[in-house]
Amino acid sequence: MAAVLHPTVDELLRGLEQIRRSPVDEGVLELIVRRPVAEAREVCSTGDLSVEHGLVGDSWFARGSRRTEDGSAEPDRQLTVMNARAIALFAGDDEQRWALAGDQLYVDFDLSDQNLPAGSRVKIGDAVIEVTAAPHTGCAKFSQRFGADALRFVNAPEGSRLRLRGLNARVAEAGRISAGDAVVKVAR
Repeated sequence: MAAVLHPTVDELLRGLEQIRRSPVDEGVLELIVRRPVAEAREVCSTGDLSVEHGLVGDSWFARGSRRTEDGSAEPDRQLTVMNARAIALFAGDDEQRWALAGDQLYVDFDLSDQNLPAGSRVKIGDAVIEVTAAPHTGCAKFSQRFGADALRFVNAPEGSRLRLRGLNARVAEAGRISAGDAVVKVAR
């Protein structure tokens, strides 16, 4: 098996401008990934978003959270959304490598704090999601899969501001989503 090459700091810095050019009002849902059990990934062409269960077929609800007192699923971390340009910089064009990041939705859309503060709503297909304040940061698994430089890059002040590791959201209105759907910021 060939070794996986991780992007260098110079490559990451060069890719930053492309990420900054992500659409701010209307983008595209590039990829949907379900996590049926820990460490498993299913790339899907369509999915259903449920107010109660998040991405139907994903393990978020059943898995629960160590952050809640009773171990139940944490509503503010129901969905994780990552910028498609960012994951392409870290993982290349391979959807299976994108899926390793562990997020459910990959969008060509500006996820920065400035564009989508907590409480912002985004329509994807028939569904609407709401950005939550819960931070989504890189971890040891992210470093193993994409390199220590990528981890430092997403967790650095600029990476955090741009939400290069992605954001947390919850389903505000249930509906069906499909890869290729428009991602549209909903007026407040």
